[in-house]
Amino acid sequence: MSESLAAAGARVAIIYRGSKDAVEIAEQIGKDNNVRCKAYKCDVSDADLVTKTFKEINDELGPVTGLVANAGVSVVKPALEMTKDDFEKVFTVNVLGVFNAARAAAKLWVDSKYQGGSIVITSSMSSQIINQVGAGKPLTQIFYNSSKAAVSNLMKGLAAEWAQHNIRVNAVCPGYVETDQTSSMEESIRNYQASQVPLGRFAKPHEMAPQTLLLLSDYASYMTGEEYFVHG
Repeated sequence: MSESLAAAGARVAIIYRGSKDAVEIAEQIGKDNNVRCKAYKCDVSDADLVTKTFKEINDELGPVTGLVANAGVSVVKPALEMTKDDFEKVFTVNVLGVFNAARAAAKLWVDSKYQGGSIVITSSMSSQIINQVGAGKPLTQIFYNSSKAAVSNLMKGLAAEWAQHNIRVNAVCPGYVETDQTSSMEESIRNYQASQVPLGRFAKPHEMAPQTLLLLSDYASYMTGEEYFVHG
């Protein structure tokens, strides 16, 4: 996503929590695309730190005009074995972290009277379905699915509240995507899931970028409060 934004000419701030390579990756993206790109370490569950980080980004890279909120984690185990810690792990990142980032961006825009800010939240097709690993075999990630349903509704609420400030808020809902996590799944599960997709395959990560770029741009100036499914 960061590479696609930079290739489109955007100044890019990458917020990360623990990646060892984030700083170097950001520098390389900037060099490859001749734009400013910098990584900022921040735990999105810490609202005060998120606000501070966004102000730092605004000061160092120039005015923030858009946000892609795509932090996400999952815990896979049967519902009867789920714990409060599992719930907090998932919802703290997937919902609270997204809200903290969105609020920090919106506060910058409201305080500066900037018109036209756009927030794109990465939700998931899992906001509306229960993923399957085989016929009649649900993927046991109940907190992930429910957190994505929550964040999609969060998006709609923020879009309604912030429309008065000309801030647009939308969500992109990916389907099955080739990631480190999905590539390590059993081949039989991958094949079954791919068979449920009309195009018959998982998406490449770069195929998620065009919808996000559209929603960030002025071409989507009359689009807010909606989920956009990119699921083949």
